[in-house]
Amino acid sequence: MTSGFIAVLANPSAGRGRHRGLLPGVVDVLGHAGRPVRLLDAGSGAEAEAACHRAVGAGAVAIVAVGGDGTVHRALQAVAGSEAGLGVVPAGTGNDFASAVGVPRQAMAAAEGISGAIRDQRDHRVDLARTENAHGERRWFGAVLAAGFDALINERANRMRWPTGPRRYDLAILLELAWARARPYTIVLDGVRHHVDAEVVAVGNGPTYGGGMRIVPDADPADGLLDVVFTSPLGRAGLARLKPRLREGTHVDDPRVTVRRARTVRIEAEGIVGYADGERLGPLPLDVSVVPGAVRLLR
Repeated sequence: MTSGFIAVLANPSAGRGRHRGLLPGVVDVLGHAGRPVRLLDAGSGAEAEAACHRAVGAGAVAIVAVGGDGTVHRALQAVAGSEAGLGVVPAGTGNDFASAVGVPRQAMAAAEGISGAIRDQRDHRVDLARTENAHGERRWFGAVLAAGFDALINERANRMRWPTGPRRYDLAILLELAWARARPYTIVLDGVRHHVDAEVVAVGNGPTYGGGMRIVPDADPADGLLDVVFTSPLGRAGLARLKPRLREGTHVDDPRVTVRRARTVRIEAEGIVGYADGERLGPLPLDVSVVPGAVRLLR
């Protein structure tokens, strides 16, 4: 990291706009690293991702994502496997990736850590998960891939035009719960096929999704493994009882919940769209593999 600039990708609407005033202070602190700081201009997720790719191609020493998991997800697509570092200033609703990799919760403390890491030329290698769909298209994620009930909630909420805000997701949960049923899955773990009927299926590089729900509580983004969780049929009542236990991760004590570890995972099912880091990936099947040390984390 001997030359180059710091690129900042900021989502002003992250965290429902609570951190909108953070950016000037973050930019000022990053400037203490002794590098030029450039704000990336983007009006959509796709534009943000393209801007990150351009910045890496132009010699950025780091992409700093100021926002939540969605903002980080866009930055990951550009920095994964590259020499550019990743800085995360948590300013979203969930911040699951930041929590998993030990980023300070306080935004300015995180910015100071990034600035110091660039100045002192230090980093931490962190694993990422790489997905590939049936068309050979690849995406990276840092936290969790949802491929069951929670993915169905996201897909329904994204189709709804009313209500707005958090109430949309609350309604989506109620609607999906009313129609909840176990679906047949084929889950392939390091080449071993498992045929299961399940409502909940998830693959974790980190332990949490949805703002701290510990879906795979022992997942470690530095162990070179993915944690995979799936349930045997729970029914609507069992699913409703399971959900509150996700916050503490105690659902894994339920005998109907299975957790496995693997380096490669394939998930097949009809009618399911996968979501990773809260972002839509596309319909199953999806192949997932862990890439140890895929990103240079600055903190």
